[in-house]
Amino acid sequence: MIIVYWTRKLKRGDGFEVIRKIIRIDEDKCNGCGACAEACHEGAIGMVNGKAKLLRDDYCDGLGDCLPTCPTGAISFVEREAAAYDEQAVQENMRRKNGQGRTAAVMHGGCPGSRTQRIQHSQQSVSSAPVGAESRLGQWPCQIRLVPVNAPYFDGAKLLIAADCSAYAYARMHEDFMCGKITLIGCPKLDSVDYSEKLTQIIQRNNIQSVTIVRMEVPCCGGLESAAKKALQESGKFIPWQVVTISIDGKILE
Repeated sequence: MIIVYWTRKLKRGDGFEVIRKIIRIDEDKCNGCGACAEACHEGAIGMVNGKAKLLRDDYCDGLGDCLPTCPTGAISFVEREAAAYDEQAVQENMRRKNGQGRTAAVMHGGCPGSRTQRIQHSQQSVSSAPVGAESRLGQWPCQIRLVPVNAPYFDGAKLLIAADCSAYAYARMHEDFMCGKITLIGCPKLDSVDYSEKLTQIIQRNNIQSVTIVRMEVPCCGGLESAAKKALQESGKFIPWQVVTISIDGKILE
């Protein structure tokens, strides 16, 4: 028996669309880790506002290399009208990406959150780092996954939710952000979990005064910001909050 597979071409604008298998990304499930963008060799997936997004239909080959890398099950296959896979467009896009770079660093391919980079600091910035600084960590443990939701130090606390890397990138982390706050740290890409449920419990069950979120500029840090914002929303409380973004060379971005 011979089985014939076929697709139906549909005229759309200047090109053709076909009924074919293509990925779908559930933004509600996406934690912003960036693993799918790293796994996509065609550049079809990018990080937009801390969430994975299918950038162009014709970049997606439908093979699904991204599916097993997603820790939250946010990616699935659907069959719908979509532009046919365009290998030439993909190759041109990848050449453009490979030709781009940052003058401050030596960068290699892969997820922006895990690219190898050499950061050059001026001598003035090195000499201005605090000398003899004291730790401002107000409690232990500080990992989001390890802290008990009803710990007594949460009562009346000003909460700092910070990316693991931020304390290493920003020289005055203790003085400028941790002082007087209860610090919770995490990395959604390494932990491969959605922190929002636990953060929601912490905010709901305790008298939290304010929330400061300190994240890195890399896309995978969007998962931490999204989890904190979701927790604030689902807690049902009106609490002052702010997001501070740190560049990979240790500066506060506007």
